[in-house]
Amino acid sequence: MIGWLFRRAQESRISLSNTLTKKVERFEPLQRGVVSMYSCGPTVYNVPHIGNLRALIVPDLVRRVFEYAGYRVRSVMNITDFGHLVGDGDQGEDKMLIGLRREGLAPTMENMLALAGRFAEAYKEDARALNVLPPFAMPRASEHVPTMIAYIEKLLTKGYAYPLPDGIYFDTRAFPKYGTLGGAASAEHSRIGVIEGKRDPRDFALWKFSPENGWDAPWGKGFPGWHIECTAMSTEYLGESFDIHTGGVDHIAVHHNNELAQAEAANARPYARFWLHNEFLTIDGKKISKSLGNDVTLADLAARGIHPLALRYWLLTGHYRQQMNFTWEAVEGAEHALKRAWKVFARLPEGGRPDPAYLARFRQFLFDDIDTPKATALMWELIKDERVSPESLRATLLDFDRVFAIGFSSGAARTEREPAVVPEAVRALLAERGKARETKDFTTADTLRRDIEELGYSVTDGPDGQVVSRR
Repeated sequence: MIGWLFRRAQESRISLSNTLTKKVERFEPLQRGVVSMYSCGPTVYNVPHIGNLRALIVPDLVRRVFEYAGYRVRSVMNITDFGHLVGDGDQGEDKMLIGLRREGLAPTMENMLALAGRFAEAYKEDARALNVLPPFAMPRASEHVPTMIAYIEKLLTKGYAYPLPDGIYFDTRAFPKYGTLGGAASAEHSRIGVIEGKRDPRDFALWKFSPENGWDAPWGKGFPGWHIECTAMSTEYLGESFDIHTGGVDHIAVHHNNELAQAEAANARPYARFWLHNEFLTIDGKKISKSLGNDVTLADLAARGIHPLALRYWLLTGHYRQQMNFTWEAVEGAEHALKRAWKVFARLPEGGRPDPAYLARFRQFLFDDIDTPKATALMWELIKDERVSPESLRATLLDFDRVFAIGFSSGAARTEREPAVVPEAVRALLAERGKARETKDFTTADTLRRDIEELGYSVTDGPDGQVVSRR
């Protein structure tokens, strides 16, 4: 069995867009048949919005594509569960401080870690709702501070770091390759160069002093800098060199250049070989921002009766390197399409084999830089192809769902098996809910949706109105 997996992995010609080389490159793992992958995870100071969730779904897709190709994937995603509890001139305002102020909590270590624990669970719940596979490891930064301290000691010893009154800083001039991922010399990057004594505006904090809070270190009590967290945790779990590093495009110029510099300066060997970056989501053409109040969460989708897998399906229709603009019409249209696919699947008989021609094209699209827009279009071509037997259609959709994870194999499609015979009490609640939605009273609509669920039915909303089914 293991040999077969290795042979299949060797035969899989997967190409990825590598930010490091600015090219689409053929992937070859460091270890035969195994892919090591690190993903920048959330700073857990609030509930995740849909932009954060895209950064969860993209590495899940990457993992699923490699596993589909026969590789074993060792995936790690960190959780940043502490800030500096002080104003951080190196990275702007500290997010954990923002979260503590929002909750009316004092800026203490105890409160910070408790807040982080609460929102870490919120991320995990949303990940489960979106069919995101749990990573091999999901380390919390607060549990790996000794490793970060060891890295800083090594960088000081090797001459890549220097002390200032407020902390320890990385000397970017001592690392000639600094900025190799791109963007590091931009005006946006240099705006952080406001700390007196920095040798270069691009130099960044490895440690921030804080006599009242934090951890003890040889150079003084305080907190690790944000960037050293990922360098320490990625290499602790995956080794000093590993295959793939993922994250959002907003991390390229600063965070990821800093990660790479720390790791390669300390270890004198290549860090991540492939860097994959997903693009932003916008909402109605604007950047998603909690400060602007335009952040949309899974709870907001649920309040409108939209299934979480509709968001996953909608994201699949755009390439991970493509900026996508969220609108309610777009995600409602995606849910309507997904429900149609579920209805088709729910009526198909078992007993068939996947169609080899469609499988070949599916692999071709996915192995070409994970082209999910072409793969989802292929799914609809398959559904409409009358030459494919119903049994084979079902088996092929199940095979596609190993990567898509949009409900064919998880049971979500079973809700579409047959039209619901709706009792009078449910019909009355549906009518009341319809009126609430017409007046955009989504709070009442969500309450009525829960009342409907208590009666054993679920309701979703699409272009054709409310759709009810047995739970």
